[in-house]
Amino acid sequence: MRSRQQAAPAAELPPAPIPDAEVARGRDACAAYVAQVCACTAAAAAEPCKLAKPLPEAIQVGLDVATRSEVDRMTVVQANDSVRKTFKQCIELVAKLPQLGC
Repeated sequence: MRSRQQAAPAAELPPAPIPDAEVARGRDACAAYVAQVCACTAAAAAEPCKLAKPLPEAIQVGLDVATRSEVDRMTVVQANDSVRKTFKQCIELVAKLPQLGC
């Protein structure tokens, strides 16, 4: 039997928000990618530029969903995961810019 002083099980605790420093780094990485790929004059960069432009909005939508009070724990976890995957994608795509001729 659980005493009243014991912490609630981990499943009942809300997930931790993405730290502000991580959000700032991820946003910076995506902004840098968008700027670099869209400034590239190589023909191969035209389509990636078009696809890159919505990335900052995707991050914001994920962060907004994760911080809404009426969403359940699983939705918050999935939104945070989506945001982190977008950060990762931006970082990886910056590294691939030389392959486009940028």
